[in-house]
Amino acid sequence: MLTPTSTYRLQITSQQDLFRAAELVPYLKRLGADWVYLSPILRATSGSDHGYDVTDPTEIDPERGGADGLAALSAAARDAGMGVVVDIVPNHQGVAVPQENPWWWSLLKDGKNSPHADSFDVDWDAGHGKLLIPVLGDGDEDLSALTVEDGALRYYENVYPLAEGSYQEGDSPQEAHAKQNYELVNWRRGDSELNYRRFFTVTTLAGVRVEDQKVFDESHVEVRRWFDEKLVDGLRIDHPDGVRDPEDYLEKLADVTGGAWTTVEKILEPGESLPQQWKTAGTTGYDSLGWIDRVLTNPEGHYELASLDTKLREGDPVRWEELIHDTKRRMADVGLAAEVHRLVRNLPENFGHSDEQAYDGLAEILANFPVYRTYLPFGVDYQREAVAAAKKARPELSAVIDDLAAVLGDAAASVEEMTEVAKRFQQTSGMIMAKGVEDTAFYRFTKLTSLTEVGGDPSVFSLTPAEFHELAAQRQRESPDTMNALTTHDTKRSASVRARITVLSESAKAWSEVLATLYSRARDAGISLQDGPAINLVLQAMVGAWPLERDRAVDYAMKAVREASVSTAWVDGDEEFEKELTRFIDFVFTNPRARGIVEGFVERATAPGWSNGMAATALQLTLPGVPDVYQGQELWEPSLVDPDNRRPVDFEVRDELLTALDSGLPGTDGGSPSVDETGAARMLLTSRALRLRREHPELFTGYEPLKITGALADHALGFDRGGAATVVTRFPVGLTKAGGWTDETVNLSDGDWEDILTRRTFTSTGGVQLAELLDIYPVALLRRKDH
Repeated sequence: MLTPTSTYRLQITSQQDLFRAAELVPYLKRLGADWVYLSPILRATSGSDHGYDVTDPTEIDPERGGADGLAALSAAARDAGMGVVVDIVPNHQGVAVPQENPWWWSLLKDGKNSPHADSFDVDWDAGHGKLLIPVLGDGDEDLSALTVEDGALRYYENVYPLAEGSYQEGDSPQEAHAKQNYELVNWRRGDSELNYRRFFTVTTLAGVRVEDQKVFDESHVEVRRWFDEKLVDGLRIDHPDGVRDPEDYLEKLADVTGGAWTTVEKILEPGESLPQQWKTAGTTGYDSLGWIDRVLTNPEGHYELASLDTKLREGDPVRWEELIHDTKRRMADVGLAAEVHRLVRNLPENFGHSDEQAYDGLAEILANFPVYRTYLPFGVDYQREAVAAAKKARPELSAVIDDLAAVLGDAAASVEEMTEVAKRFQQTSGMIMAKGVEDTAFYRFTKLTSLTEVGGDPSVFSLTPAEFHELAAQRQRESPDTMNALTTHDTKRSASVRARITVLSESAKAWSEVLATLYSRARDAGISLQDGPAINLVLQAMVGAWPLERDRAVDYAMKAVREASVSTAWVDGDEEFEKELTRFIDFVFTNPRARGIVEGFVERATAPGWSNGMAATALQLTLPGVPDVYQGQELWEPSLVDPDNRRPVDFEVRDELLTALDSGLPGTDGGSPSVDETGAARMLLTSRALRLRREHPELFTGYEPLKITGALADHALGFDRGGAATVVTRFPVGLTKAGGWTDETVNLSDGDWEDILTRRTFTSTGGVQLAELLDIYPVALLRRKDH
């Protein structure tokens, strides 16, 4: 299997299409990237800026450059000696615009007689033989807006097919609607009554049955062409937890790709591992992202930040396990109720309990599930843990929960032995976890928001170096070809933003004072501040991304508080709360004293944030695994949650800076660029690390922690990968307060080592002084000169 030494993710859109990606290849090559990593490129809904709403899996999106665009990109990559990896979406298709999806259009038109009736995961019985489409507005007369035009049924801008012979002259649009294989229903009914599987709570993304061989073949015909014609070298699989049997899916996929390097977007909880039999190199690296952030987080800040959080909650401390139980249970009862109802319908006819009891029991097990899903029989212990926790939480449901455990595959030895409800339950638990935790609890748990990142467990505040080394060494042993991420299109905040927020763990009292002062001044200005944790969340985002535009701050805040669903929500939100929150943000931007408070804290946190950012970058680029650089992140890129993190990247600026660096950019300390707002130092680190990995992969074949001694030893972390060594600074605020490095030593093996960032040589005879090694940059990337 051909494995990249690194990847560089490009968001392919109509503005940055495959032809533009081909033009960027020379820059990416010079940066040091080994493979070009593309976001989804199959035909998607018109105007989609992400491509995860595929409408036709049999062709490349013309808006993104089409087949000619991929051919151009692939040729450019081949000429540069680079590979290509593409993100694909097997779980669902986009159905927001039915006429753009030929499979969905056929299903709507012909129903069960459609050649694509088995392509989508539909429960026809639940809709009385019809597919329910929740698009109608509120009001009993909303069907009066239906029209028949050009041989199709229209509801405002929405267009739907008419079944053959279902519309006669003289029929009203409402009469024609009643004869279709689908029924348009009120949009509010979707979450509770939808009868087709979807992606999370998104009704415009319909689940696809790739477990069916015919459906798999038809939905991967274009992917197969990529490998047959040697256009693509690897794949990234979006949301494998949504498919019926990920192991089987990956087996089929390996046949298509010839066993090419493939990673899966899989979130692993602490202590969880991928099934070893899966044909994958590993995950997309959310787990290592979490380790990196936590080893740079100072545990001494926990008490103060927790105390502040409790104060903001009016004395009621938040407990993570209780919080996520409640948010997951809410999701099972509201946002994803339709999916739980379907599980109830799949129970055996002789189950022996009422539908209400079965629903309650299923929802309680889902709310207590400790991981995203099982892959039975792999992971059965997690299911048993959830069952036990559900019974403890709801002892009155013990009998029904025990009976549910029996039909949920507790004792199943293989997939073939499982009931339908057991198979579907595994697809459902991940939906509940993702929506209940990532998209709700992460916006409610605001103690230190750099910890509420995709794949992370916020109840784990920090990691010791020993814990970090243990995880990294395990990665080297078990999945050395997995991906390592730091920022992605899914992260809530970029690495640059998190690095500055991490400074709060060293400046917790100062942060408490900032919050208290802003609260006081805002109230004096007549602004009604409710939901203290939400204010804390928004201010941390603003400080982390500062300077940022007012509209970006408001957009982030509105998404965050609606996702949290505490003081407002996406549906039937509290307009007055949102208005006051917007007033507060405007107050921070426009009131000189308030803005001065924020900018004063930012000024103190900026340099430590750069130090944390350099450290995180060095760790990610040199840890065991394949590092991925998300577009633009070779410079400081203070982006927030999507769509903010999908803004266009100025590659011309980056190209010019890289050229200047390679030409010997004038700067401090003999030509080394300063760590400053230009991001030149991060560019230097990124390019030098990627090039070293690409040109000398033999230096990255092991993992040994480096012993650091001295009074301030806790302020550093290091490891040797087998000839290439990384040393980074931790807790820079405390290091500065202590007066900087004194006699601390990193115990590199004896010999001459070159720091590839500064081109200086250090001779180790028992170790190297950190005061010398880290006097220019907060990180060092070393290679043994005898290599």
